[in-house]
Amino acid sequence: MGRYVIRRLLQMIPVFIGATLLIFLMVNVMGDPIAGLCGDRTCDPATEAQLRRDFGLDKPVWRQYLTYMGHVFTGDFGTAFNGQKVIDLMATAFPITLRLTLVAIAFEIVFGIVLGVLTGLRRGRPVDTSVLMLTLVVIAVPTFVTGLLAQLLFGVKWRIVEPSVSASAPLGELILPGLVLASVSLAYVTRLTRSSIAENVRSDYVRTAVAKGLPRHRVITRHLLRNSLIPVVTFIGTDIGALMGGAIVTERIFNIHGVGFQLYQGILRQNTQTVVGFVTVLVIVFLVANLLVDLLYAVLDPRIRYA
Repeated sequence: MGRYVIRRLLQMIPVFIGATLLIFLMVNVMGDPIAGLCGDRTCDPATEAQLRRDFGLDKPVWRQYLTYMGHVFTGDFGTAFNGQKVIDLMATAFPITLRLTLVAIAFEIVFGIVLGVLTGLRRGRPVDTSVLMLTLVVIAVPTFVTGLLAQLLFGVKWRIVEPSVSASAPLGELILPGLVLASVSLAYVTRLTRSSIAENVRSDYVRTAVAKGLPRHRVITRHLLRNSLIPVVTFIGTDIGALMGGAIVTERIFNIHGVGFQLYQGILRQNTQTVVGFVTVLVIVFLVANLLVDLLYAVLDPRIRYA
């Protein structure tokens, strides 16, 4: 296992470099960030040249990337065009989005897996049909529609929660945004769990466990569920990074100043340092989540061993 982990960590290095290089190149072709610094007026040549020197934009792109990566490995993600350190923006944004993501993942795991198990064991029955139709509706409706409806009903009309989240974003205020953020993924987890349960419930090892006289709850939890969760764990593991990076719509609706908000502001203002810095950390989150998912395979299925 230790040798496998080391090998995977080494494989993550070229993936990280390749992903950050693509991001850096894509962000640098979004437009001229210097033009946005001068507002509606055109920068005079002397001011533009000085700004390019200050932010290192007068160098070739490949040198800018090497300089940036050298600073990243020392913990310096650069300075935004408004003078703020990107690392300071991360220190305020990532904890908020992390809490929001944990709430969303909790909804996925609890409700998605429970509904998936119930419908998988009752395939073809009314409860199965109802849940399938409900998940199909959730998947078909865009997140911004779900978020606005939830905000209107629970925050404005029924006044169960506040319509917008406060600046500190406590965990209690993130329940509704977390449910909105998790809604589509929760539907996918439900359908994926249902399909996996319905397929494995007819397997030989399940019939053998039932024939031995094992209690039903033990057959489901110790035998059926562990093998059925492997594709679900894969989806949830890759969904962690997607939720953190894809929370732009949810954070805008509920006024949450997290990673999505900072990415939106960075793209809107063509602030390349902010966008590249935040996406670089999200790449690391994706890589670590994928590694943890691979290691969880061996926990769920004892037959899986890594050399």
